[in-house]
Amino acid sequence: MGCGRVGASLAEAMARRGHSISVIDRDPAAFARLGPDFTGTTTVGLGFDRDVLTRAGIETADAFAAVSSGDNSNIVAARVARETFGVGRVVARIYDAGRAEVYARLGIPTVATVPWTTERFVAELDDDGDAVAWRDPSGSVDLIDLDIDESWIGTSVARFEEETGCHIVFLNRVGRAILPEARTALQDEDIVYAAVRSTDRAAVRAAAAAPRPAHD
Repeated sequence: MGCGRVGASLAEAMARRGHSISVIDRDPAAFARLGPDFTGTTTVGLGFDRDVLTRAGIETADAFAAVSSGDNSNIVAARVARETFGVGRVVARIYDAGRAEVYARLGIPTVATVPWTTERFVAELDDDGDAVAWRDPSGSVDLIDLDIDESWIGTSVARFEEETGCHIVFLNRVGRAILPEARTALQDEDIVYAAVRSTDRAAVRAAAAAPRPAHD
């Protein structure tokens, strides 16, 4: 819902990943922001109206993103999508950070209006092995979670960083966040969150997922 700059960018990003996309906006002129190669469908109307949502295909939707310019419209539409139509993945764009926290308690993931909005929505809506948890405004540094090969278990954080080219920001260990020291050893089932240069992201993922190189 919403075909402003973020909505159009999000729709095109998800379409490039092979998803079928339906875009809703109350202004038919807004659909001009969609590129000429966009293959999804468009529906004119209010995105929190049940009839409009039904016409747009909400009953068969796997995910719904509310990215209009109004916080109230976004949260109402998100709740209708989740509570009335049972959509499994619902995300709402919220301008007011304080309100976003309140809505998060209702079980609706929210994304604040920041330069990496589109990237975060993609991460929330799509199971993607290369999703980015956070990107700095310049687009040069990413925060990602890494799948690590079992051969890295027992390796110190310092050695892992040296050999993969990343910087570990924190570990999620049995549901608890840990700020590791250089000597902290990686354990089985740790979720590793690391900062990497955007240009190195693929190489770091590959290095972490591969068996650790043999050492003398």
